[in-house]
Amino acid sequence: MQQYRLIDIFTSEGTRWNGKPIGEALVQTVVSLKIAARCHVMRGVGGCYENGELSTQRLEVLSYNMPLHIEIVVPVTALDVLLPKVEEMVTDGIVALRNLEVISYKTRKVLIHRHIRVRQIMTPSPQKAFLNTPVSQVVEWLLSSIFTGVPVVDTENRPVGIITQSDLIYRAGMPVRLGLLAKSDDVKLKTVLHDLSDKMAKDIMTTPAVSIAEDRMITDAVDLMLQNNIKRLSVVDARGKLVGMASRLDIFRSIMKESPDWNTFGKQDIHVENLHFVSDIMRRDSHTVSPDTSVEDVIQMIGANDIQRIAVVDASGRFLGLIFDSEILAFFSTEDPDGIWDYLSSRMPFTEKGRRYQNLKQMLRARTAADIMNSDVVTVQEDAVIDDAILIMVEKGFKRLPVLDNHLIFKGMISRDSLLRTGFAAGNGK
Repeated sequence: MQQYRLIDIFTSEGTRWNGKPIGEALVQTVVSLKIAARCHVMRGVGGCYENGELSTQRLEVLSYNMPLHIEIVVPVTALDVLLPKVEEMVTDGIVALRNLEVISYKTRKVLIHRHIRVRQIMTPSPQKAFLNTPVSQVVEWLLSSIFTGVPVVDTENRPVGIITQSDLIYRAGMPVRLGLLAKSDDVKLKTVLHDLSDKMAKDIMTTPAVSIAEDRMITDAVDLMLQNNIKRLSVVDARGKLVGMASRLDIFRSIMKESPDWNTFGKQDIHVENLHFVSDIMRRDSHTVSPDTSVEDVIQMIGANDIQRIAVVDASGRFLGLIFDSEILAFFSTEDPDGIWDYLSSRMPFTEKGRRYQNLKQMLRARTAADIMNSDVVTVQEDAVIDDAILIMVEKGFKRLPVLDNHLIFKGMISRDSLLRTGFAAGNGK
């Protein structure tokens, strides 16, 4: 949870700033700074001041200049911007500052808060590669990380590119994706790393680097991701030097801390604008197979569509489980480890696999989707609100989540990309 401070201001109605009542002026200042702060102005019913002046609502006493108490709840990251302005504006009164223990912070109507800045949600001091860093080193970093991308910087620590899983597969020649490589045996892993060691980051990186300044708004980061169809951004300081990485996962984690409590609103029968359900944003193009589909056909579908998972459904469309490419590797690795490795490899065309591995091919035809599917799968209902899905995906680290209706019929997949696009639309009125 982000850290907050409480600015307490004790002043009076007579205090002005540039001709405006101080309460009105402070509220306008907070809004103009575009920070995730709340400001409350409260008028007292009576009081006194240091000079002995008395303020009261009693009719028999001439009363004026009633006391004001103004509270501003501000993130620590924005304190240096706001506090000097408050001190300057309050020309008569007391300004106090204290720590605030915030248990939760919810805001209505928007999934992604407009006033959160990139530096508040980014992963600071990320692992980075230099132009001459061996690709094998990049792979080792990613295998021990939850991320699938590494920024590349020059000698001045300025981002010049990024290496993603796609770069490793299609430019460096890594035979399988990182998830499969992580499940392979030590011999295969060492062989892959050796083959990649003669390539440098500069040889395979995607350029130019797509970067965003750390003081930009989170909605700007989402906009940049969607425009460029990318999953992560390099975050730079005012000098253009790398200070962090902002990924979709970072944004979703922020949403879980800052987003509305839609369920509570719903239970209270409160109408909330822009309320989105899982059914509004799930992918409709998800691939499915029947439980009696051969594993060979499953692998061919995975390879042809560049996907990592396939839903298994019965004749009525009821969801039975998921098949992951990593589980196929694990299932057959004891019977023909070299064969199944090459069968799942991106380097070898499917027709070539069929010619070289006749025995394995027969084995894959004999096994069905029902034999290898994972039936213990976390799913979400299509009438669930978006933050339910985000909570599951953040806590479990899922990139996609199967969506079912009330009769357990498979309806599609909800993905991080669809969440991001819908959250962005909700947050910007699009």
